[in-house]
Amino acid sequence: MTKAVRYDEFGGIDVLRIDDIDRPVPGHGQVLVRVKTAGINPSESVIRTGALSDMFPSTFPSGQGSDLAGIVAEVGPGVGGYAPGDEVIGFSETRSAQAELVVVDAQNLTPKPANMPWEVAGSLYVVGVTAWGVVQAVEPKPGETVVVSGAAGGVGSLAVQLLRDSGVTVIGLAGEANHEWLRGHGVIPVAYVDGVADRIRAAAPDGVDAFIDTFGDGYVDLALALGVPLDRIDTIADYAAAAKYGVKTDGGAEAGPGGVVLARMAGLIAAGRLELPIAKVYPLAQIREAYTELERRHTHGKIVLAI
Repeated sequence: MTKAVRYDEFGGIDVLRIDDIDRPVPGHGQVLVRVKTAGINPSESVIRTGALSDMFPSTFPSGQGSDLAGIVAEVGPGVGGYAPGDEVIGFSETRSAQAELVVVDAQNLTPKPANMPWEVAGSLYVVGVTAWGVVQAVEPKPGETVVVSGAAGGVGSLAVQLLRDSGVTVIGLAGEANHEWLRGHGVIPVAYVDGVADRIRAAAPDGVDAFIDTFGDGYVDLALALGVPLDRIDTIADYAAAAKYGVKTDGGAEAGPGGVVLARMAGLIAAGRLELPIAKVYPLAQIREAYTELERRHTHGKIVLAI
C-alpha cells in the first residue's frame, strides 16, 4: 500500500484526505516514480470545487496535483532512457502527483539537474510551462515595456525573469513585501493599491507595450486603460474578461510539448539564469494547511509538499 491525496466530492479544503491505496503499476511507456516533492497550484483548488468540471471532468475518488519530482522506482515495458534510481522531474496528466508513488508517462519526465533543490524541482512544471507560455503569448521585443500582475507569485516570478532575460523593461505589480525581491531581479515594482494606473504611467512614460495578468480581479481592464492592444494582453486568471474583450488566455498548453518546455526551464534554473522562489514546504500530512496558505493568495513563490 502507498499514500495518496484523495477526495470523494467537489468542495473546499475540508474534502481532502490522505488514503492508503494499492501500489501503482507502470504500463507500456510509463515510469513509476517515488515522489520526493510535489508542488501545489491555484488551479487545483478551483478544479476541486467543481467550478471547472466542464473543462476538467472528475471521477471519484479523485487524486490531485500535476507537479512532481522524485526517484524512478520501476520502468514499464517500452521505456528507454530511464532506470530505477534516476532522479527526475515531471508531471502527472491524471491529477495524481500528490502521492508517495505515481505512474507517469516517460515523455512527461526529464532528468533532474544535480544542483537543483528537490523543492524547486517538484514545483516547476505548472508554473514553468505556464510562465513560458504567457511570455511567448505577448511576443516581447527587446526595449519594450511589459507589465505583469501577480509578479511575485509562482507564475509571475518566473515570467518577469524570462522577460528580463529577453531584454524587456518589466513593471511588476505586487505587494510591498515583495518589492525588494523584484528590484533585485531588475523589475520595477508597483504596489496593488489605488492609483495603480497613474504609477504605471509614471514608471513607463513611453507607454506599455504588453500586459500579462496572472492574478485576475480587474487587471485586463487596467491593461486596456493603459492602451495595451488586445492582441498583446494575456490573462490566465480572468476568463470572463477575456471572453468579453477578446484578449488572449494562452498558458501551458500553448507553450509547446510539456516535457520539452520543462527540460528547457530546468536548464535555465540549473544555469542560474532563473530562480524559482519557494514560499513554504509542508509535509504531505498537512495537505489542508498547505492549501489554506495557498488560497490566501499572498505568498511569494511556490508552496511545496515534501513526501
